[in-house]
Parts: sequence; C-alpha cells; structure tokens
Amino acid sequence: MENYITDISLAPRGHDKINWVKMYMPLLRDIEQEFTDTKPFEGINIALSIHLEAKTAYLCKVLAAGGANMGISGSNPLSTQDDVAAALVEDGLFVAAHHGATQQQYMEDLNHILDIEPDIIIDDGGDLVHLLHSERSSLQKRVIGGCEETTTGVLRLKAREKEGTLAFPMIAVNNAYCKYLFDNRYGTGQSVWDGIMRTTNLIVAGKNVVVAGYGWCGKGVANKAKGLGANVIVCEVDPIKAIEAVMDGFRVMTMDEAASIGDIFITVTGCKDVIRGEHFQLMKSGVLLANAGHFDVEINIPDLKAVAVEEKELRHNITGYRTADGRWINLLAQGRLVNLASGDGHPAEIMDMSFALQALSAQYLVGHKGQMDKRVYDVPAEIDQLVAKKKLASLGITIDSLSDEQRAYLESSE
Repeated sequence: MENYITDISLAPRGHDKINWVKMYMPLLRDIEQEFTDTKPFEGINIALSIHLEAKTAYLCKVLAAGGANMGISGSNPLSTQDDVAAALVEDGLFVAAHHGATQQQYMEDLNHILDIEPDIIIDDGGDLVHLLHSERSSLQKRVIGGCEETTTGVLRLKAREKEGTLAFPMIAVNNAYCKYLFDNRYGTGQSVWDGIMRTTNLIVAGKNVVVAGYGWCGKGVANKAKGLGANVIVCEVDPIKAIEAVMDGFRVMTMDEAASIGDIFITVTGCKDVIRGEHFQLMKSGVLLANAGHFDVEINIPDLKAVAVEEKELRHNITGYRTADGRWINLLAQGRLVNLASGDGHPAEIMDMSFALQALSAQYLVGHKGQMDKRVYDVPAEIDQLVAKKKLASLGITIDSLSDEQRAYLESSE
C-alpha cells in the first residue's frame, strides 16, 4: 500500500531513535523474541493509533515480528515524529502520519490505516474507535476487539458501553496496575516537566504550580513539581481526591482562587474548560499554561484569544497572548499534550511496561476471538502480574513467595 508520510529520507535518524529506546525496553525485547517464534498475529491486521515516536515504533515492530500486518498512525499531530514514521516505512510497515497535520489531514491518516480492514485496534484517546462507530462502521464485522491506552479513551469507551453502542470488546489497558501506577504517575510526572523545562528554560523551584486534576497523572505531576522545589496547589472536583492531595501535603483550592496565585498551570483532568476566560482575567503577567490531558480542550483557547489584543510566538512552542492591560499569558504547545508536543514523551523504561501490556492484551484478544462480549474489560490479572514479574527480573530483583502453608492460611476463613 502507498504510505502517507512527510519524508522517507529522514529514516536513518528515525532508526537511531528506535534503536536507542530498544536498549532500555527489555520487556518488549523478550516479547519480540517470543512473538518471532510463535507468530500469534499471523494473518491478523492491526490498526494502531498512538503517539508516533520511537517507543511506539518499537511496539509496532514487535507486533509485526509476531506476524501482524500493521497500519500505523499517530494519535496527536504534534507528537508524531516524521523521522520515526519514515524508519517504519523503510522497515516495510504501512504508515500514515504527519507531524503538524491539520485536523483534516489527521483524520485522513486515521482513515488510511483503517483501509487495511483491521482485526485488532490499538487506540490512544478513542479516535479510531470513534471512526469505527461512525463513518467506517462497515468495518466493525471484522474487528475482534481492541486495546485503549489512555484515561480519556477509557472514559469514551465506558460511555459507549453504558449507551449499549459498543460494537466490539475493548481492553482498558490504562486501568491495569502496571499502567497507571507507573506510566500515569512516574511517566507523566517526569515527561511533563521535561517538556516544560526544555521549552521554557525557566526554573521551577520557588514558583507556585497549579495542578488541575489529582488522578494518577496529576499525582505524578504534583509530586515531581514538589521535588523540583515548587509550591504546589491542587484543584479538584472529587472530594476524596482533594482530601488525598491535602494529606499528601498540597494546598487545595478552586481554580477561581488559584488563578491569581499560580505561576505555572498544568491541566490533567480529561475534561474541558478547566481554565476559562474568568481565570485569564485574574492571572499574573508571564504565567505559563500547559496541558497534559489527551485533548486540547482543557485550557479554553477561544476564551484566551478573546481576552488578547496581541498573539505572538515568543519562543518555539510558546504562544504569548497580550491582554489589554499589558499582561502576557503564555500557552505551551498550543494547549496539546506538553510532554509529547514539547518533548519525547514518557521514559523508555516506563513505556516498556505499558507497551508490554498492549502487546500481550492484543495477543489475548486474538486467542479469545468470539468468546468476549461487546464491553470494556480490564487487563487480565495474569497479564498484569506477568508484566510486573518480567520488570522485576529485568532489574535483577527477586521477591519472596508464599509457602503452601501460608497460602492456605490466607485463603482460610478460620
């Protein structure tokens, strides 16, 4: 099939990136060897839409080693790396992805990869699933099932399940222990600050950092900020999470209260309009706005444009908005995922665990074809446990195990 990428000549640099992360992804290397021997995806078409950078590319190569015919796109135009896309094409995989794609081109790319008529979907945010429930619904009959990488995507799936419209089984990879405890917390925590610091070249220590959302991603962002010396404020709508933030040592208040205090604002909620026009009116000059939620709707950009009399690129990936009273409000990465649009995403060692879950969950779907209902499933516990064991082994760590007597004691009602 014809590939849809920006420049095949970029492939050598892309290969270097993929080879670098492969060195630090021992779980996927182990699975690649297993898949090469067993070919669990022989005759299977897999459509994958995840942030297309080096770690995702290696996952694609692992799935292809298992016999899969891959259709690959990105899940966010600003996170796609054209050199990585070119490297995959040079390796013989089908890719439709462009860095900086318009919304129309982005949707065209997703439709191109659906043209392979997928058996398995691997999604990040739910755009592929949405297409398969709308304009590409004719492809549903072939789909065995799929896997979803993110909190936002799982929320969309749960809504479909509740409505009774979900057309095929989906595994919520995001909800696995080995995903959210590590990827969402430590991965997001590190990569968000990497993206912010390399983009702004400003210090974090001593600043007031406002984190909107105290789920696992928000916990990671807040705790990394604390470690960098920031004064952290958390904004939440869930009273239980708010209490947790208080007991973790953070100030908790409404966004209305935080708006005039914060120096750096980071949204990590999965919701829209978290920071709005009334908040922009209260902010200090020079504030930094960043989003780490999947879609670019958490910071209301139309409201921001409405309060501005001037809009200017102040630095690469930073758009400054000057208000009538002379304040500058600075938006990073167009309000898109700051850790990927302004950085390289989560560390390789973290994504090694998440993508091991993806690969093994896809294998599970193929092995249970026709046996699963049209609903959202958790990752099977045995897969979660296997990934944890593989990770410990890769670190050279051994742990205790229960004796038969101990196991019997724990399982007894006496």
